[in-house]
Amino acid sequence: MSDLNTSSPRRRRRSMLLGAVALAALAGAGTVANLTLAPPPAAHAQGTTSPAAPVVVPGQASFADLVDKVKPAVVSVRVKIAVDEQDDGPSLQQFGFPPGSPFEEFFRRFGAPDQRQQGPGRRGAPRRFGEAQGSGFFISEDGYIVTNNHVVEKSTEVEVRTDDGKTLDAKVIGTDPRTDIALLKVDAKGPYPFVPFAATLPRVGDWVLAVGNPFGLGGTVTAGIVSARGRDIGAGPYDDFLQIDASVNKGNSGGPAFDLAGNVVGVNTAIASPSGGSVGIAFAIPAETVQKVVGEIRDHGTVRRGFLGVQIQPVTQDIASSLGLDKAEGAIVARVESGSPADKAGIKTGDAITAVNGKTVKDARELSREIAGFNPDTTVKLDVWRDGKQRAIEVKLTALPDDPQSASAGEENEGGSLGLRLAPAGSVGGAGKEGVVVVGVEPNSVADERGFKTGDVIIEVSGQKVESPADVRKAVAAVRKEGKKAVLFRVQAQEGTRFIALPIGN
Repeated sequence: MSDLNTSSPRRRRRSMLLGAVALAALAGAGTVANLTLAPPPAAHAQGTTSPAAPVVVPGQASFADLVDKVKPAVVSVRVKIAVDEQDDGPSLQQFGFPPGSPFEEFFRRFGAPDQRQQGPGRRGAPRRFGEAQGSGFFISEDGYIVTNNHVVEKSTEVEVRTDDGKTLDAKVIGTDPRTDIALLKVDAKGPYPFVPFAATLPRVGDWVLAVGNPFGLGGTVTAGIVSARGRDIGAGPYDDFLQIDASVNKGNSGGPAFDLAGNVVGVNTAIASPSGGSVGIAFAIPAETVQKVVGEIRDHGTVRRGFLGVQIQPVTQDIASSLGLDKAEGAIVARVESGSPADKAGIKTGDAITAVNGKTVKDARELSREIAGFNPDTTVKLDVWRDGKQRAIEVKLTALPDDPQSASAGEENEGGSLGLRLAPAGSVGGAGKEGVVVVGVEPNSVADERGFKTGDVIIEVSGQKVESPADVRKAVAAVRKEGKKAVLFRVQAQEGTRFIALPIGN
C-alpha cells in the first residue's frame, strides 16, 4: 500500500488503508492519582435514550471501566461480495512457459487458447464470491448499526458478530458514498447495547478511545488523542475529518472513536501510510456529520442535500485585496449555472459569498458543506460582497443534481450517470477556450474509477468535438442509442492528451 499522494484518485483512495482508530499506547505515561474523567455532553443522536455516565478511574490512568461500558455495542461486520466472473483457464506454466516469459503479457491480455474460444465468464461457470471485513456499532436498542459505505457497497450478504459471540444477519438500509457512511439493521429483535453520539466536537489534544476489528481479530481496544480537525484528504466533496494519532489497520473501517464519557466522536475510515500499516495518522468522520447522514437515511432512505448552482473557488489574499475585502475568507463565484437557484436569486460571477444565514464561511469547501447541509426547498440568506458593498441575497435551494431524488439526476445531469460535473472550458479560468472542463468527479463513480480528475478538459466524445455539457450529453446518448457498451473520451489532462473509455448502461 502507498500513501495518500498517489497519482490516480482511485489508487489514492485505495492507498488509504481503511480502518478504525487504534489509539496510541500509554507506555511511559506514568500514573495519575485520582484521575476523574470529564462528564459526557448531552446525547445528540437518533435512537439514543441517555448519555453514558462519567467514568472515574482511581489510582492510575486506565480505560478499563470505559471499555466495559462501550465494547458490547461494537460489532465486527463481515460481507459477502460477488466477484466478477472470470475463469482463468489453463495457466501459463501448463503451456510450458516459465513465469516472466515474454508470452506472459500476451496471455494476460488475450487468455489461453481455450479461454479465447469460450470467453471469460462463459455460460455455466459457477459464480464466485469474496469476503470483506470491517467494524460497526449499534446506535439504537432496536438494532441499527453504523459502518462505512466502502465496507458494504458491493455486498450481497451482510452479517455482524457481536461482542458476546453471536452472529446476526443484517441488511443495508442505505448508504452515502460522499461521506462514506452506511446504515445497517439486524434482523433479530433486540434490545441491543448501543452508544450515543457526542454533542460537541472534541478539542485537539483530547483523549479518544477506539474499539474495532483489525485483521479480523475483533474486540481490539486502543487509545490516543485528537491530532487535528477539519482535515481534507481528497476522499470526497465534503471532507471534514478528525485526525487522530491512532494505530489503524485493515478491518477497522466503520468502527467508533469515543470520548472519555463513552460518546462517539467519530467514525474511523482511513489512514495515511507509505507502507500500508499504521504510522499514527488516521482520519475519522465527525459525529455531527454521521448523525445528519444517518438521520436522512433512516427517515428518507437517501441523503437529501441542498443545491445552489455555482462554481466557486477560495478567496485568496490577492483576490481579497482586489475586491476590497478585509480578510481572505469566503468563496468567489467563478460561474453561475443557468436556471439554478443562484441564477434565479441574482447571484453573479465575481460575487464573493462570505456567510450563510449569518455564519461566516472560511473558504469554498466550507461553503459547499454548509449548502449541502440544508434540505432542498430551504431558503437561505447569503451575505454577498459585490462592487465594494455587502448585501444579503435570499436563495431557495433545490436538490443536488446528483441526488437520486433530484429531477435532474441521471440523464438530465450534465455528466449523465457517469459521475462527471462539467462546464464550458471558456467559463473556467485557466482551462482554455476549447472543450468542456471537468469541475467535479463523483467519488466511486465510473468516471472516478477510470481516472477522470477535476481540471481535465474533454475535447472529443466518440470522435465528435464538444463545446458544452449539452454536447457531451448528446454524444453519450447517441452512443447509448447505438447499443454500444462504452463511450470514448479524448481528454487533455495535466500529463498530456489521452483517451478514456467509460462503460455506459443501456
